[in-house]
Amino acid sequence: MGSDNALIEFRNVTKRFGDVVAADAIDLSIAAGEFLSLLGPSGCGKTTSLRLIAGFEQPTEGEVLIDGQSMNGVPAYRRPVNMVFQHYALFPHLDVAANVAYGLRQRLPRSSREEIARRVAAGLDMVRLVGFDRRRAWELSGGQQQRVALARALVNQPKVLLLDEPLAALDRKLRREMQIELQNLQRSLGITFVLVTHDQEEALSMSDRVCIMRDGRVVQTGSPRELYDEPANRYVADFVGKSNFFSGVVLSAGGGRADVRLDSLIELPARLSRSAAPVAAGDKVSLSVRPEQMAIAPEAGETPADAAFRSSAEVLNRIFLGEHTEYLVREERLGSFLVLQPRRAELAGRLFELGERVQVSWRQEAAIALPTV
Repeated sequence: MGSDNALIEFRNVTKRFGDVVAADAIDLSIAAGEFLSLLGPSGCGKTTSLRLIAGFEQPTEGEVLIDGQSMNGVPAYRRPVNMVFQHYALFPHLDVAANVAYGLRQRLPRSSREEIARRVAAGLDMVRLVGFDRRRAWELSGGQQQRVALARALVNQPKVLLLDEPLAALDRKLRREMQIELQNLQRSLGITFVLVTHDQEEALSMSDRVCIMRDGRVVQTGSPRELYDEPANRYVADFVGKSNFFSGVVLSAGGGRADVRLDSLIELPARLSRSAAPVAAGDKVSLSVRPEQMAIAPEAGETPADAAFRSSAEVLNRIFLGEHTEYLVREERLGSFLVLQPRRAELAGRLFELGERVQVSWRQEAAIALPTV
């Protein structure tokens, strides 16, 4: 998204802590009403970027803007943003209503007691906690505490809600439920949400766009589908979803296609990602093939007519995961890699046993030749 409708802008923002560069020349625009996730491993700069928006840190170089106004030097309490922390930061000595009202009571000019009560009630209704107003934080479940933290942030009617790994402390089932609630809440309110997470599934399932970060830099920003189908390089393909990688060199490239000779000397056709830097003959690449885009079948079974690769392999391991079964197989030249068989295909056929010889194959569209950096 361009800067024309940007609510938040990073303009060549760098943040240093002594000799450590936590954010390195970041340019990023976040649109009004957008749900954007900052995704990456620990130390990639995502939390620093969030704190630069919040006002807890100031840029060493560059400029952060909110709604067209420079925020450089503007303290956190004067910014139109609120933040939900990983551990919620609720006050244990206050009940739920007092926790939600806390921010409202600090604002000047102070609202009337009736107005505060009305907005607290509306906030608790928003997060489905009506009737919980007199409970203490320690009497609530993790999911309920998370909702209280959300209500406390939202009653101040911020333009931006910043979420610092707010679901990390929840179990898997509750985390999924809260992901759906956050999505619905964001859509109904129209507030810009910026989420920091290292959980790729969380980022992909919730966000309009995802910003992949590494070593303080933005590697690629796009919709979840764009990042998954058109990664900029091996790092993005490896971080977003699962992928098998086979190293090789480009023999020829053009028209969105490439012929690649793998280190195993197998020559294969592949497509080129629209988001990646151009490659040319002689360039080293990683051939990325998603496990779900590989087919597994009995060794004597029919080969798909449009298969770009087909070979015999041995089943090394099998993990049943409900909606699919994950097989680790070993092919003589390519080594070990993962293949996913969907439950639907499994019901029409059978499970493959450890040590069994199988046929693995994939179509040309499944293989992407990616820059290695």
